[in-house]
Amino acid sequence: MARQAQGGCSASQATTVAATLLVLLFLRFHSTEATSTFTVGDTSGWTYNIQSWTNGKQFKAGDTLIFNYDASIHNVAVVDGNNYQSCRASPTSKSFSSGKDQIKLSKGRNYFICSIPGHCEAGLKLASYNIFECPYYF
Repeated sequence: MARQAQGGCSASQATTVAATLLVLLFLRFHSTEATSTFTVGDTSGWTYNIQSWTNGKQFKAGDTLIFNYDASIHNVAVVDGNNYQSCRASPTSKSFSSGKDQIKLSKGRNYFICSIPGHCEAGLKLASYNIFECPYYF
């Protein structure tokens, strides 16, 4: 009668353990992490000189920014880097004007301005960098 060595395991047990570990690793690195919601400007809301609000924050694609502001005097336009620098929304820029806008971040750099003349130039603009598609850091 064949005798199994003490402390050993059968090949099927080892295969089961290895498969379980692989599944757990896969789930750890490929599952969707919950997204976060950030209120732009915190309690001050979407207001002038907001550019430093992103300092110390880590964003990822899928996170939501909430823009709270007085809709009778401001808006939010999603623009590209060139339009951010020039403070001009293009005809293809998506604009929001509810005063309680929720905008989902996309991968890459995201730029927002108030497109009311003079507002962006006076500091009502925001750029968020380091948007990661994958929420895991290695």
